[in-house]
Amino acid sequence: MSVEAGTQAEVEMMIEAIKERLKMATAAAMQASAFSVDQYEDIKDIYDIVISKPNFSISEVEALVQELGKLRRS
Repeated sequence: MSVEAGTQAEVEMMIEAIKERLKMATAAAMQASAFSVDQYEDIKDIYDIVISKPNFSISEVEALVQELGKLRRS
């Protein structure tokens, strides 16, 4: 499996798209700049899931937000 190189701008674009798509109530608290390009693959996986589904249950949104929270820089 090859590691796809991404840029910080791509990471931030994916995070913003995820926030918009999930209509996250806490979107303002989740700054795209809080995510590192080192987490590119994991963020891309979440992004692909979010973009591919037409809608989400509350529990799905909570699970996705929890996963994003784990990827944030502390």
